[in-house]
Amino acid sequence: MSLMVETAGYGSCGLASTGQTLREPAMSQSVVDFVPSSPDPAIAARYSATIEQNGLSLVGPEGESRYFNAFWLRDNCPSSFDPETREREFDIIAAPDDLRPVAAEIETDVLLIDWPDGHRSRFPLSMLAGEDALRDPAELPRRLWRGDHYPNVARFAQPSLMAERAAVGAWAEALIRDGVAVVQDMPEVAADGGDALLELAGLIGAPRPTFFGLTFEVKVHLKPINTAYTAKALPMHTDVPAEEFSPGVQFLHCLANSVDGGDSLFADGAAIAEDLRREDPDAFEILATTPALFRFEHDGFDVRARQRAIELDVSGAVSGVTFSQHMWAVQDMPQRTLDRYYPAFRRFAAMMRDPKYVMRFRLNAGECIVFDNHRILHGRAAYSASSGSRHLRGTYVDRGEVRSVYRTTRIGRPGAAEG
Repeated sequence: MSLMVETAGYGSCGLASTGQTLREPAMSQSVVDFVPSSPDPAIAARYSATIEQNGLSLVGPEGESRYFNAFWLRDNCPSSFDPETREREFDIIAAPDDLRPVAAEIETDVLLIDWPDGHRSRFPLSMLAGEDALRDPAELPRRLWRGDHYPNVARFAQPSLMAERAAVGAWAEALIRDGVAVVQDMPEVAADGGDALLELAGLIGAPRPTFFGLTFEVKVHLKPINTAYTAKALPMHTDVPAEEFSPGVQFLHCLANSVDGGDSLFADGAAIAEDLRREDPDAFEILATTPALFRFEHDGFDVRARQRAIELDVSGAVSGVTFSQHMWAVQDMPQRTLDRYYPAFRRFAAMMRDPKYVMRFRLNAGECIVFDNHRILHGRAAYSASSGSRHLRGTYVDRGEVRSVYRTTRIGRPGAAEG
């Protein structure tokens, strides 16, 4: 975990007699996380540090105690990181096996630790004292939603996103919390004559290709290689599960939609999966633990990957789903396992079709719907290809890019509102 702190008058080891200037961290923490308040000598009186066999305990004003492993403390000393690259330079592997502090004290709002080799570490108490000090600010609680969510979908104007970095941060927050947002006023061509879709995606991260290419055209193709390239109904699914690392965030820019039919269908897979957990724990368990095989095979392609239908985060909460009947391969798991798997799979799929979960709406020209491909299921009603024109253009970025954008733009950070 990279924690970059640059202290006035402080080099790779030593002490500063003045205040601190903090560099932006390389990982989850930001400048505002570890900026101490004005030095207050009374703070030192409210904290105490005790050296233990394998580390150190910090006791706070209310008697609360937080333990820190010695290797973690030495490894994350602010001086362990290069101030330019913000990457770790210190080699914890070379440290002695019996590493432990030789002395520790509180000076104003800083914990000072002396090590056997003569090095002294300085840790702002704001980095160590709070329960949430090291929490990833992008680990936001998900807002699970049902089929009536469409009026509440977050909406952003493309010109505002292009002009205001803070608006991009709010957009990223909506994608993390809700998994979906709509960008309005999308031009077909960027202001500089470039690709408007790739320009929009580039605000989040580097557009990434799949076996469909860097971008793809969702319209009727003369020789379709995908159900999306027809006018048929498209069942609820997540995209490209046949790739080992399926894309994280999908952009679908509507260029034209004048056909009869063709409504867009969206559902929160995390909400459906959590309901399945409550209603049928056994079905939930097998879908969350048993990888299934997905395959995309056509001229020049035979791509296969194993994915779990339900994805869990480190706390055990549902973070997403992977589901696609049209890329569902001939399953090679043991047939006795399929005795349990198929009923669970069928029930989960049936829930995805329940109107109480499904947003049904018309995506209009000039709108771009952006969504978490590992959480949000999407589909399409059938339409009459001869009744007009329906053309969507798509691309993807990786899921982690959204959290990166949120960390670097969220309100309260220096420069967060800059364009």
